[in-house]
Amino acid sequence: MAKFSCFFLSFLVLFFASYSKAQSVPAMYVFGDSLVDVGNNHYLALSRLRADIPHNGIDYPGRIPTGRFSNGNNSADFLAEKLGLATAPPFLSRPNDIFLRGVSFASGGAGILSATNADAIAIAQLGECQSDTLPTELSRRM
Repeated sequence: MAKFSCFFLSFLVLFFASYSKAQSVPAMYVFGDSLVDVGNNHYLALSRLRADIPHNGIDYPGRIPTGRFSNGNNSADFLAEKLGLATAPPFLSRPNDIFLRGVSFASGGAGILSATNADAIAIAQLGECQSDTLPTELSRRM
């Protein structure tokens, strides 16, 4: 029941936010696992957790695998679309960028602990990636 309540509350917030006249959202930063991974695992050389098989892109524009663990857009893609943003690119696709318009640090199979899955980026490591990438330029512009 708590999960349903949390989902329902999130849905209501997003629903009513879509009608808001407030300032638009400038960027979206995504953290998570395979539910929101847009292709970071594709750039992990030794990972066995890759979503580059044909059916993983069949409903995506271009019908090609993109590294998403789905047959098309995932929840991060839909949220970005709703906010009027481009899909956040995978962090590992351009590791030296500043990402002022957003980025996805999500990794399929990620867990809280580094020992959870050696083939994915742990949530703790994602935080390190974020802290190395964003603070200086982003805080200067905000």
